Amino acid sequence: MTSTAKKLVCIYVPWYIGTMKPDEGFLIERVQTGVRIEKRLLKVLKAFAEYHDLTLGDLLEGIVLHAFDGKTPFGQGSLDQIKELKKFYGLELDSSASHRLKEAKRARAPRKRDSKSV
Repeated sequence: MTSTAKKLVCIYVPWYIGTMKPDEGFLIERVQTGVRIEKRLLKVLKAFAEYHDLTLGDLLEGIVLHAFDGKTPFGQGSLDQIKELKKFYGLELDSSASHRLKEAKRARAPRKRDSKSV
């Protein structure tokens, strides 16, 4: 071996071999649900989830689980990003609007007439 060649040295730490287990996670069952939500709020949530390569369901589960523990689900960087997304999608609502949202009445589509009844 030349003086410039480096020798690879492996060090085994026996007390970690076989004691470290991979994260097993939690076995859950998901269900499909139909939830009505404010349009611009949904756009912000979907954009935020997409940016972080999450599904909308995964994002909502994380937010709710943090809220149930009394913890904030977002750090300052995420809050800054959400602020920009809210601006982009025109979402001016904040927590003070909670429980005060009123749905606009939608115009009903005209009924289709059966051509046989004429």
